[in-house]
Amino acid sequence: MAEFFEPLTVLTEQFNKLPGIGKKTAQRLAYYILTQPKEYAEDFSRALLDAKASVHYCSVCQNISASDICPICNNPKRDRHTVMVVKSPKEVIAMERTNEYDGVYHILHGVISPMDGISPDDLKIKELLLRVSEGGIREVVLSLSPTVEGEATSMYLAKLLKPLGVKVTRIAQGLPMGSDIEYADEATLMMALKERKEM
Repeated sequence: MAEFFEPLTVLTEQFNKLPGIGKKTAQRLAYYILTQPKEYAEDFSRALLDAKASVHYCSVCQNISASDICPICNNPKRDRHTVMVVKSPKEVIAMERTNEYDGVYHILHGVISPMDGISPDDLKIKELLLRVSEGGIREVVLSLSPTVEGEATSMYLAKLLKPLGVKVTRIAQGLPMGSDIEYADEATLMMALKERKEM
């Protein structure tokens, strides 16, 4: 009997590893996949493998991209003098929904968190400093969630960036302490962006 359930258990465990997916939801997803035709499972697994194989980091901003340079960095209409620093690609999507920001981005892929074993060396900070030191960037907008880790990362970045001669600002704190930018509505993000302050 154990052998019969082993594939279902393994599939459930894989879904359970996804962020925000609890055990019951993982089990529901696993059962759903198993009740679909074989072609559905093949298409699903192919989509996962294709995405993993073709998506990589933009060589400029570190956003996920299917090409060497992402569409935002490649857009000649974007203001290349202003760079917004965010934690992950999800925040880029949230900011783009506001239609308020016309600069470019830099994605750190995390925030400094000693409790989770994440140090500055684990983030895309060196790449940001290299971009700024190459010239042409006048303002760096720090747009990290107002959590303890986000605050610590913002202060760390401001300390490194100020000697490079750029204006360092951060979005206004219209966001509640401890909240995530990716869940904020467009109006809140728009106001936070407009009311950004120099650090």
